[in-house]
Amino acid sequence: MSTLLVFDFGSTSDWSDWEIENDTVMGGVSSSKLTRSEGGHAVFTGAVSLENNGGFASMQYHFPPKNISGYTKAILRLKGDGKAYQFRIKANLRERAAYIYTFKTTGEWQTVEIPLNKMEPSFRGNKLNIPNFNADQIQEVRFMIGNGKNENFRLEVEKIELQ
Repeated sequence: MSTLLVFDFGSTSDWSDWEIENDTVMGGVSSSKLTRSEGGHAVFTGAVSLENNGGFASMQYHFPPKNISGYTKAILRLKGDGKAYQFRIKANLRERAAYIYTFKTTGEWQTVEIPLNKMEPSFRGNKLNIPNFNADQIQEVRFMIGNGKNENFRLEVEKIELQ
């Protein structure tokens, strides 16, 4: 089966297209940062706060459109802290909706397989009444934490691929 590499943190030192976006865009006070582990992986850490109607932290990557025709699942290689996270994709940066899949981390290195057709449309935390993801391109991937509570978090990411 062919694999499409979306991003491999260990194989490049240029992470300049990755950005942090937290609830501060809407008045919240959550904080997060992206650092490099000794092994070269991304380490996304921070504190989610519900103050000022906040409650999320995210790291996102925008890129020129990638043709994903024929790919049916996202493969994430990561190590979490036992908390739930969202993996989000957008076919087009102009779209308001993101397509979301929530997964639970184990505290150990794990490979998370996400069927693209199980990714549900959402906008500002509300599920939309439109079909699940079915596009033939993507232009954004994002990891987000927003579990409705104040909490510290740590997510280490090795790579993102499609199969």
